[in-house]
Amino acid sequence: MKIALTVNGKLHDIDIDPGEYLLDVLRRIGYKSVRRSCNSASCGTCTVLLNGKPILSCSTFAASVDGQNIETVEGMADGEKLHPIQEAILEEGGAQCGYCIPGLIMAGEALLRENSDPSDEEIKLALNGNICRCTGYEPQNRAIKKAAKVMRGELDD
Repeated sequence: MKIALTVNGKLHDIDIDPGEYLLDVLRRIGYKSVRRSCNSASCGTCTVLLNGKPILSCSTFAASVDGQNIETVEGMADGEKLHPIQEAILEEGGAQCGYCIPGLIMAGEALLRENSDPSDEEIKLALNGNICRCTGYEPQNRAIKKAAKVMRGELDD
């Protein structure tokens, strides 16, 4: 079957199998930041934004998002300039192995679109579905807080 997806602003007409997951389709068309980890919708590594809301692409059928807008980490940077969340993750040491980071960044982006000044507790809650075995979560939490300040114009980026 054929579906149309807009990924990071680019329209894709794609042939898919009816039972194919969005994660597999995105990787097949070149979006390698979307990663498989648990394959059971429990780790958050595969998080992408669907119409601005975080979803787990490993458990979302591609056919169910026909005609929708998908965002991945590949669409966040502005040329060579990293998005404030990406920059803050690096500055705060929040990407040791880096495997889980794209999903975590997308969850953070969804939060900051809804709430430009989240509390520490709101950040923890928003990132709760993203498992990171390397960092202990504090660097990522600090990074989201820092990125929020940059995005509000309170810190230079």
